[in-house]
Order: sequence, then C-alpha cells, then structure tokens
Amino acid sequence: MKVTLVFFGLFISSILWSQKTLESHFSEADSLYREDQFYIGLGINFLVNKPTDMSQSGFSGGLHFGYIRDMPLNKRRNVAIGIGLGLSFDTYSHNLFIGETTSGETIFDVIDSGVDFDTNRFSTQVIEIPIQFRWRTSSIGDDSAFWRIYTGFNIGYMYHFKSTFEQTNNTVNQTDLDELNRTTFDYYFSFGKSKINFFFRYNLNSIFDAKLSDTQEELNLNTIKAGVVFYIL
Repeated sequence: MKVTLVFFGLFISSILWSQKTLESHFSEADSLYREDQFYIGLGINFLVNKPTDMSQSGFSGGLHFGYIRDMPLNKRRNVAIGIGLGLSFDTYSHNLFIGETTSGETIFDVIDSGVDFDTNRFSTQVIEIPIQFRWRTSSIGDDSAFWRIYTGFNIGYMYHFKSTFEQTNNTVNQTDLDELNRTTFDYYFSFGKSKINFFFRYNLNSIFDAKLSDTQEELNLNTIKAGVVFYIL
C-alpha cells in the first residue's frame, strides 16, 4: 500500500509539473476550454462473491448514460474534476431464486441443477452521480484524436428492482425487498482515445443484505461491469 501511494503521488506530481512547462504555449482562448460532455456506455455484467453453487447463465448486460460537467484545475485545462448526473439500467441472469413465503418473508435459494426453468433474472435501474478525476491530452481547437483517463466514483440510488422467475405454469415476480441495498457506490475507471473508450466499474457494496434461506450462507453479491463508453462533446 505504501509503495502504491508513493507511486501515485509521483505520477500526479509529474503530471502537474508537466503542465507548468506547457502553460506558456496556450493563448487566452484556452481559458474557455472545458470538456462538458454527454456519455453513453454499453457493458457486460458479472456477479462476484457468489455463494456456493450459484452461477450466471445467459447474457447479463447494462446501459448507462448521462451528462458530466467539467471543471478544469490547471491553466492548460486538461486536468479536471467532473461531476454529473446519469442513469444506469442493468440485468443479471443467474440461478438464484428470489421468492416469498406465505408470511411475507423473502426467500433466497440457489436453484437445484435438476430444476427446469425458462427465465431467472433480476433487473435494476439506478440514478447516479458520477464524480471523476479527469486527465486528457487535448486542448482547445484540437479536433484530432486524443487520449483520456478518467477515474472516480458513482454514487447512486436504485429506484427500481424486479426479479423474475418463469417456468411452465409458474411465474414469480418480486419488486420490493427489505433486504435490498438501494444505495449504490461504484468505483469507476475509463481510458481510451477520442470518442471510444473502455470502462470498468466495481460495486463496493453488496446488492443484498441477506442470507440463503436453506444454508444461511451470506449473500454478499457484488457486481463488475466492463465495456465501452462513448463521450460526446
């Protein structure tokens, strides 16, 4: 950890030092340059920290989009803080059954391999606030391809959740769970060139605060999302 912090400190220092050597090359017009932008991301979703015998099946994907306000920190204006507002829509296909007892208690059980079903998934919709530290190689009037690295966090609220289990003559839907962690906190990292970039997101808190109904194993499900993100000025 100490080595990582030292390396990170040297990296940031080298960036800031390099900015000072370049500031004299830019005109007064550069004082207006910023990268306010819309973004749209498409990715694949993975569930991690799964309980024993739980697995994903089929396709799990997501879409996130929104707008970020750019606030430059240096004269060249290629180092900045970004704060925005966005939406994230995600689906997860798996073999975890989510149901309810006759008394209203939630059931979390891994579906046995011998049980046939057509659909088993849950979907989420989250409103989120991205907060980013941003570095790029662009400047005002630069229409050519340039590199960017953005990293930070997404703080969100899950305003919609739906779990669906379907098999012949049986459908189970759940939308309101006491065990659901509606506040989300994601680490975010993206890098790339021009409008097309790659992103990585890791959910730092579990989706559920629960245990499996039969084995009482902790259900500490986290998510990893990876894909491409398009930035539009």
